[in-house]
Amino acid sequence: MIKLPSSPDCIKEIEGIAKRICDKYNLTKDVYPNLLISLTEAVNNAVIHGNKNDQNKFVKISTLQEEDFISIKVKDEGPGFDPGNIPDPTSDENLDKLGGRGVFLINRLCDKVRFQDNGSAIEIMFKVC
Repeated sequence: MIKLPSSPDCIKEIEGIAKRICDKYNLTKDVYPNLLISLTEAVNNAVIHGNKNDQNKFVKISTLQEEDFISIKVKDEGPGFDPGNIPDPTSDENLDKLGGRGVFLINRLCDKVRFQDNGSAIEIMFKVC
């Protein structure tokens, strides 16, 4: 398990973490960009929205191989949220908004996505080829 402080500075560590995950599980080079973007978005959301940039709180990243998938879980210490209540960033009224695309991207780039613990954890999964 990796434990990161809830600071925007921790985002610079995600590239190395994503590379180590790909190496550990022998993921193809095609998976790396999707994993990197999805993991970056998940950690960024955990820091900003989950932990509210509170540097006394942490974001935890864990991995697990499940049959044909690699599962990466990102957990924050916040109260969670309702993932079914996220505005659609592709609707006309949201196109000009600056934020709100992280979960949308994650859902498009991962093979499976699960929210857990009232939305304070997200599990992103990639097929192992």
